[in-house]
Amino acid sequence: MKRILVTGGAGFVGSHLCERLLKEKNDVICLDNFFTGDKRNIIHLLNNPYFELVRHDVTMPYFAEVDQIYNLACPASPIHYQYNGIKTVKTSVMGAINMLGLAKRIKARILQASTSEVYGDPKIHPQTEDYWGHVNPIGVRSCYDEGKRCAETLFMNYHTQNNVDIKIIRIFNTYGTNMHPNDGRVVSNFILQALKNEDITIYGDGTQSRSFQYVDDLVEGMIRMMNTNDNFIGPVNIGNPNEFTILKLAKIILELTGSKSKIVFLPATADDPTQRKPDISLAKKELNNWEPKIQLKQGLIRTIEYFDKLIKEGYC
Repeated sequence: MKRILVTGGAGFVGSHLCERLLKEKNDVICLDNFFTGDKRNIIHLLNNPYFELVRHDVTMPYFAEVDQIYNLACPASPIHYQYNGIKTVKTSVMGAINMLGLAKRIKARILQASTSEVYGDPKIHPQTEDYWGHVNPIGVRSCYDEGKRCAETLFMNYHTQNNVDIKIIRIFNTYGTNMHPNDGRVVSNFILQALKNEDITIYGDGTQSRSFQYVDDLVEGMIRMMNTNDNFIGPVNIGNPNEFTILKLAKIILELTGSKSKIVFLPATADDPTQRKPDISLAKKELNNWEPKIQLKQGLIRTIEYFDKLIKEGYC
């Protein structure tokens, strides 16, 4: 049994990770300030004697004796990370400093949940880990993009300077149950609009593409990365390489929900990437042939059922 700290553990991805780690007979501390996390995501875990919930903000130091740290704490949707850009940068940077300092003191392995946003609006396609990115450092998305890039820098410097045992993953678009209904991400937006028979709003002409990964596949990749050999520290792309236009996604969701919604087009948002697709060759090589197992329609059906239940229960 390992003792494992998950920052952002009550959030969308963090709650799935906590549940999986508990199923694997670990002792889990879930750290969250509930800015975007939700107790509903982890309420079913509270009676587990090996699960501990702590309300805490990672911009402040935290102390615990653990074997591993998964650093997920940071708002990840544009609506939430742009709400308070300064706080977003502080969460990424100060959170990394505090968790790396903890890992250094207690000699724990620490994994940074970085993002495909470090590539910005990429000039190469698909994106490989050796691509340095094309990011606007003063744009509306920069609080998140540059915050995560700086966190990666901190992780590498703590590793080279202080010999901290680190792992870095870059997460591509992920969806699934436990998503925040008001997070503004394209999958949750489209599903809720379709279930309510409201207009499905596409920002831009819908030709921009994304690669959508179901959350269970991400969690599998994270755990494999955390427990892989000491010599491979990343960064490594964790995502689904199957690429869809935003318009195609909207049509699939209309089909699966049987909705009467109409698709409407609105002006494009600033600095929105035109293409996003991971090259996962490195993940396959280093993470025991990891690759996504759950394809788009299968994952969307599960996610639609989740949001349909939330609507019926009056949560959204």
